[in-house]
Amino acid sequence: MTPNQASAGDLLQLIRSGRANTRADLQHVTGLSRSTVGQRLDLLNRAGWLRHTSGTSTGGRPSHRIDFDPAHASVVAVDLGTRHARLAVLDLTGTVLAERTGPLDITEGPEHVLDRMAASFPGLIAAAGVEGAAVCGIGLCVPGPVDWETGRVVEPPSMPGWDQYPVRERLQRAYAEHVGPSMEEGPVPVFVDNDANLMALAEHQANHRDCSAFVLVKASTGIGAGVVIGNQVFRGVDGGAGDIGHIRLHDRPDAVCTCGSRGCLAAVASGRALAGQLSELGLDTASGSDVGRLLAEGHPDAVRLTREAGRRVGEVLVTVVTLLNPGVLMLAGDLSGVPFMTGVRELLYQRAMPRSTGSLQIVTSRLGDHAGLIGAAAMVVEFLYSAASADARLNRLAS
Repeated sequence: MTPNQASAGDLLQLIRSGRANTRADLQHVTGLSRSTVGQRLDLLNRAGWLRHTSGTSTGGRPSHRIDFDPAHASVVAVDLGTRHARLAVLDLTGTVLAERTGPLDITEGPEHVLDRMAASFPGLIAAAGVEGAAVCGIGLCVPGPVDWETGRVVEPPSMPGWDQYPVRERLQRAYAEHVGPSMEEGPVPVFVDNDANLMALAEHQANHRDCSAFVLVKASTGIGAGVVIGNQVFRGVDGGAGDIGHIRLHDRPDAVCTCGSRGCLAAVASGRALAGQLSELGLDTASGSDVGRLLAEGHPDAVRLTREAGRRVGEVLVTVVTLLNPGVLMLAGDLSGVPFMTGVRELLYQRAMPRSTGSLQIVTSRLGDHAGLIGAAAMVVEFLYSAASADARLNRLAS
């Protein structure tokens, strides 16, 4: 943002961040004249994006505080797992207004899954007490690599039939069929990303905003990582960043992975792998959630195998931590309890240089099962209300 050239979208960022919440503050930070600030605020007010309250008086006229209005629109978010889906309507701060969870088999393919999801949207939106036209966007969280620019899943080991499928376009069409038009002209915006990325975004925004390098590892049916650097999700050149579950271990060529390779970390230490090992011991387990249930019950074999899985994941995280030097390493997912964390810590502190781990916090998820939903909603809000997107939307509204 260049002084004296700040757009309405730039002012919105200052207001949302809390850096400037009065006209005087906006003038001071941007160098804009009072009349120009007023013109920019008029655009934002006409869009309904701001709310105004009277501040306290110090003897003169009380100041008027300007804030972003999180209730002027809503977001539909979907956290799609391998065997279930969690759907919610949230306001623009990530507060859940209505939520539903149910079984949904991702292997049934994108058309069936997306249509079933969209069929639930009308009832969900009604339960939230909002209008379908007030939904500004949809955020979809999926358990596979995503090319964020196109919104397409790329070579997902656990999602047969989804590779390069036009998820964004299909979900836009399904929303229009089941709900109706969006709050602005054109189809409702749809954004898609990997589950670990969105969980990392949500957890970072909720509890670790001051951490300039943040890593979240999701250990459930599969294993993946999300990385936030400088308050931005790091996705790599085509969405492949963080796919640590398919790093190959040197000593397990016997372990066949769902991706077709041998020796992948996920084939050895994921919830799916542990479920297979526990099944061989006579236990009824098929996924990471089943392993999580046994861990909650304190089952000794589940605890033992999960701790060993944490050690194998720790082997890979030694390189991750040494390369990125994060301030926070968060463990999340069905396996992320004490046994798993213990295993991770054992290997990490044993093999990484003290310089890499001296300032490192190893913690578990604070948002739990809601991290994916909150992250999916945050993805929508961060894009639609960025300076560039806000200015483009304001121009469309004005035309």
